[in-house]
Amino acid sequence: MDLCSCRNLGSGETLKKMEKEKGVVSRFVIGRSADRGDSLDRSIDDENRQTNDFIILDQVEAPGELPKKVKMFFSLAADKWDADFYAKVNDDVYVNIDALGATLSSHLDKPRVYIGCMKSGQVFSEPSHKWYEPDWWKFGDKKSYFRHASGEIYAVIKQEVDPISLNCRSLLRTYAHDDVSAGSWFIGLNVKHVDEGKFCCSSWSTGLSLFLPFSI
Repeated sequence: MDLCSCRNLGSGETLKKMEKEKGVVSRFVIGRSADRGDSLDRSIDDENRQTNDFIILDQVEAPGELPKKVKMFFSLAADKWDADFYAKVNDDVYVNIDALGATLSSHLDKPRVYIGCMKSGQVFSEPSHKWYEPDWWKFGDKKSYFRHASGEIYAVIKQEVDPISLNCRSLLRTYAHDDVSAGSWFIGLNVKHVDEGKFCCSSWSTGLSLFLPFSI
């Protein structure tokens, strides 16, 4: 889970310039190797010393750890940066900073917003299925997820991130998928779900989407 595509936002001095001129902070989020201190860890540490464009989490970088990774990201980001919005973006999403600013700014007057391409979807109870949910039984007989933002890209206003930061370690549970996990936290905070069409992949041109970096 990177917060932007390096092909679009660059790194190092480019990100510093973007922060100063546009008020947007963007960081790549990555965990540690399962073999702590190996060549992969050393490579990331070396690059970060040069560019300072990573948030390096104290957990193993693995697909099954994505929900915990998102939780730790929101917690660390809220502690480090006082932003109006915090956003999570997959690493294959392109970013248009001006479009980002315009869209998020249009929601600043709305309290408790959780912005994304909203969906629900089927809960799969078969262990052999690609999208298996071990906690499938918690979603009722119809086996359908609650409404939540698609994981490619979503943003949350500051007031909704602070409670996640406070309760990150012990109280917030995770499910099999990071977008479902995040959606469960925000439902508990009584957010206003904003189904923003510009965040849906169906609205993007080929190879180009509109958003998002880390905060504005």
